[in-house]
Amino acid sequence: MTSASRRELTAAVVGAAVAGALALSAAGQRWADVTAERRAPLPPVAGTLSGADAAPLVTAAGLVLLAAAVALLAVRGAGRAVVGLLTAVAGGALLWSAVRVLAGGVSEAAAGLPGAGGSSVTSVAVDVSPVWPVLTLAAGLLAVAAGLLATVRGRGWPGMGRRYERTPAASPPRTDEDRAQEAWKALDRGDDPTEDATDLPPAPRTGPAV
Repeated sequence: MTSASRRELTAAVVGAAVAGALALSAAGQRWADVTAERRAPLPPVAGTLSGADAAPLVTAAGLVLLAAAVALLAVRGAGRAVVGLLTAVAGGALLWSAVRVLAGGVSEAAAGLPGAGGSSVTSVAVDVSPVWPVLTLAAGLLAVAAGLLATVRGRGWPGMGRRYERTPAASPPRTDEDRAQEAWKALDRGDDPTEDATDLPPAPRTGPAV
């Protein structure tokens, strides 16, 4: 892997992971305060909307991005391009959700709060806190950039390889003694040894020397 490819892979993985973490973090925060005025003598109803309430796609997109960060390391070739495309789509979902909330498109979510719907409600006021939608917008841009990078360039990035493969240990060189022992063992079994006769040491003498 070249240094340029390594940097690109790292950027895509980190981008997807950071975008997913930001999205999940923002989804658990308070995005809007809702106040519903009702006909007298009913008191007004107040409530809050979290990111998951105001934009349900944020949580799902965050989970997809975290999974994509892992998948970018595990797959290669065309599979990595598919993961990159999925990352870009998740980023687009974050962008759409954030822009929708900032544009005031939370009326349905506000009406779903207890007491904020029904015929007794005369008006509903929604005070959106822009911090978390803007953070989600930034996460979406980061995810789209990481996804497009992986889609366009990811085919040339190698996948995870075996960097520490064990190489078989080299067999020690055979000595004359080793070859002699193998040959005599073969003779004891009644086999014809494959070694040359010159490899065999003289047979031990069993009788007295003359």
